Parts: sequence; C-alpha cells; structure tokens
Amino acid sequence: MINSRIARVTTALIGIVIAGLLGVISASYGNDIQNARDRVATGAKMVDTRCGPIEYAEAGKGPAVLVVHGSGGGYDQGMDFGKSLAGNGFRVIAMSRFGYLRTPLPADASAATQADAHACLLDELNIRTTAIIGASAGAPSSMQFALRYPERTRALVLVVPAAFMPRPGNAPPTKTPAWTEFLFGTALRSDFLFWTATKLARPTLMRALLATPTEDIENASPVERARVDTVLAHIMPVSSRRLGLLNDAAVVSSLRRYELEKISAPTLTISAANDLFGTFEIARYTAANVPGARFVGYETGGHISVGHSEDITREIADFLK
Repeated sequence: MINSRIARVTTALIGIVIAGLLGVISASYGNDIQNARDRVATGAKMVDTRCGPIEYAEAGKGPAVLVVHGSGGGYDQGMDFGKSLAGNGFRVIAMSRFGYLRTPLPADASAATQADAHACLLDELNIRTTAIIGASAGAPSSMQFALRYPERTRALVLVVPAAFMPRPGNAPPTKTPAWTEFLFGTALRSDFLFWTATKLARPTLMRALLATPTEDIENASPVERARVDTVLAHIMPVSSRRLGLLNDAAVVSSLRRYELEKISAPTLTISAANDLFGTFEIARYTAANVPGARFVGYETGGHISVGHSEDITREIADFLK
C-alpha cells in the first residue's frame, strides 16, 4: 500500500515537472517566434512593380548598392550585411527575393527572372545604375543582372557565391552536406522544429546550415560570435522563407555556366577556403574568367566569413569607391 502511494506521488511529481518544462518551452518559443514575426513585419516596405510585388528596405545615402541575399535570407539578411556599407557612404537597397518573407514566388523563379525583378525594383526607386552584391544563393541572379543589364551595373561583388564551376563527372557545382539535406526535410519545415534545433543542435546548424566549422566560431571574438548568433536568429521565422529556400535549392542544383567573359562590370569575388559549401574554388574560377576580375580568399571563416566581416566590408567599400 505504501509503495503504491509512493509510486502515485512520484508519478504525479514527474508529471508536474514535465508540464512545467513544457510550459517554459512553450513560453520561450512563443516569445521568440513573436519577436521574429514582429521584426520582419516592420522593417521593410512593399512596392508593386511590373515584375510583381517586391519587399525591400534601404539605408544610407550615396551611390546605390543593391544587396542580394542568400538562402535563408530576406531583406533583413541583406540589411544585416549591407548596413556597414550604408555607414561608408552608400545607399544600400536590400530586397526579399522570390519566395522570401512577403515577396511571392512566381511560376518562373529562375535566376534570370529574379535579375529582371531586381531591375523592376530599381525602376520603381528611380535608380538607373547600381553596384550589385550577390551573397551565396544571391549570386546567380546578380550575375544574370550584370549580363542582362550591363549598362545599369557599375560593379559586381560575389561573396561566397553559389555559381557554376566545372567538376568531374558533371557533379553539382556546390557541395550539399548530408546534414543540410536532412535539415531541409526536418527543422526547416516548421518554426518550432527550427527553433528547437537552435537550442539543442546548434553545432549541427552551424556546420550544415551556415557551412562554417564550429572551431572558427569558438575562436572568434565576442563581436563576431554575436554576429553569428544574429545570422542564425534572423532565419526565423523559417516558415516565411521556406518557399524561397526550396526554390534556391532547385536553382543552385541546376546551375549552368554563364557567359562570364561577357561580364563587363568591374568584378570582385570573395570566399574562404574552409567554406563547407565549397565556394572557394567557385569564386576563384569566376574571377579567373571574368575580364579584369579580382579574387580575395581567406583560409578560415567558413560560409559566413567568421573573423573577416570588417575586412570584407573594407575590401568591398574600397572596391566600390
């Protein structure tokens, strides 16, 4: 009798503890996801263009610089990258590409069509010429913009570009780690799953999603570690970016060689040797084939250039000036 009572009390206590933990988790997730939704809902404008509705934000004054975000981004990722340039005398414009946040995904969401959408946005903003910075999966449409609108392209910058490079056996141009493919089918399917992964599987996300060795982050300065935290946090809400992520995966997996020799804009490419997506050789190959292009490479930093953000800002600002 006593043992059964003890068992019932123990079971009840365990239930209370579990319920309490679930309540804490639910409250923490609810607070974080609401903050993320509020952040992306208030930081940008919508504009109707001849290419459809496009979400964008801008900062700074001076010559125009169009920042084209990578996978998992949106206008917010573009502004995170471009705000330092806005403080260096440039007018930074960052849009949400097709399928990201409030920019809808059209039936034709190819890199060429995205490049046309970039031009449509510039038309609405009365910007005739611009420098364009394509980061990661933002590189294909940036390169297409330079090819399709050479008279409007003052300069082209490609940072850790997802672009074509010939590989043996016609292998895909960029590397997709197995963990990255796994995340597409699990954590990136819902806000709660992704949020949980940021709490319980952070090192895995750093390698699989941000393609950056964890040791680079561990050895970075507090300022750089804070920047990494922001990069990861600003993927939330992932549900508002999922269509864009899936489209990027389709575009990047079927990349073909562009006519690099016909890019007439001054071009700069940047990457790190230990980028786990393998963009280092891609950036070097692109620079070698674009007339007069310059390549800047780092040994460490991974896909998000940990430890080199200030250097890269200086490189880009000096190049654009």
